[in-house]
Amino acid sequence: MDLFKKCYNYDTAKKAREGGYYPYFHELTTKQDIVVEMEGHEVIMIGSNNYLGLTSHPEVIAASLEATKKYGTGVSGSRFLNGTLDLHIELERELASFLNKEDVTIFSTGFQSNLGIISAIAGRNDIIFCDKENHASIYDAARLSYAQLVRYEHNDMEDLERKLAEADPNKGKLIVTDGVFSMGGDICELPKLVELKKKYGARLMVDDAHGLGVMGPNGRGTAEHFGLEKEVDIIMGTFSKSLASLGGYVASEKDVVDYIRHHSRPYIFCAAIAPANTAAALQALRILKREPERVANLRQNANYMREGLRKRGIQFRESETPIIPIYTYTPIRTMVACNMLFKEGVYVNPVLPPATPVGECLIRTSYTATHTKELIDKAIDKIALVLENLPSEEELV
Repeated sequence: MDLFKKCYNYDTAKKAREGGYYPYFHELTTKQDIVVEMEGHEVIMIGSNNYLGLTSHPEVIAASLEATKKYGTGVSGSRFLNGTLDLHIELERELASFLNKEDVTIFSTGFQSNLGIISAIAGRNDIIFCDKENHASIYDAARLSYAQLVRYEHNDMEDLERKLAEADPNKGKLIVTDGVFSMGGDICELPKLVELKKKYGARLMVDDAHGLGVMGPNGRGTAEHFGLEKEVDIIMGTFSKSLASLGGYVASEKDVVDYIRHHSRPYIFCAAIAPANTAAALQALRILKREPERVANLRQNANYMREGLRKRGIQFRESETPIIPIYTYTPIRTMVACNMLFKEGVYVNPVLPPATPVGECLIRTSYTATHTKELIDKAIDKIALVLENLPSEEELV
């Protein structure tokens, strides 16, 4: 059989394009910001993870430019060999201090961070307990590790405890959870997770990609939000969201981070994060430390949006985070709604299976510390207009 047969038979995207409701790969022609230009017209951006509004901050841009001038455009090798810059070490030290952890090392992407951390820490004689709604990178990391993967129902601590109790006591155990779940915007049950990891002798890792800069009074993330920073064994995070760059990190004990540096294949065999990205993340971190009010502004904007949606009778998933998903239920209606909003000048993201259960498709909206109430009000008006005029499933099929 021809290997490419599956490619030739795939027609889902073709049908969406032909039907005029394909919602992906819109082209940006400006900086990522609260208002952007896409394909010739201006849109309000409520589909970005630019939580603190730092991607267009002049200090972040200047730091990135200066690093390129000083170090060049790349490092031409892995951290393990010729690719470690003093700038990398500086970022690691400042991030470890900010997160109240002994050590940090950084990866070239967030996805690669999860691959590199989990595949180094867990192996054939270990068990990974994984929330069903964890990020795809965690599932891929579990496969790469060759550890036994045990999934528990989303945020269901009774189900997790049953599975921990049934597990082989002689195997190493790693509980992995998103801190803030990227599609639903809800938060993990961290106090109970800490209780269970102690009870069953497990280690706990939190993917805080959507928690850093978002949760906690100082933006240190989910563990700070719950006052449990000392109880989380491994914290993973990314630079592509609140820190306005590209890359990721692991924060833990010195011995654990050192082990990852020397055993993680995605870390050892990948070129190091580029100077421009490193400097941008470092400057964004410094702004976050200097201006914790950005975290409060972000929370206020998200709460303002939720209140506005409630007043208009628009159904959405409740949460405490800047991720606010709005129900559209079916794939076609979701894609059509996203395209209608785009034409009305509002950019959002469609969330379809397998990222969400069948029948629970969503429009994922997310907010930024620098959004104004005027822009949020305008976005609410457009969302209400589109949902009121959205055709039924029968009309679309």
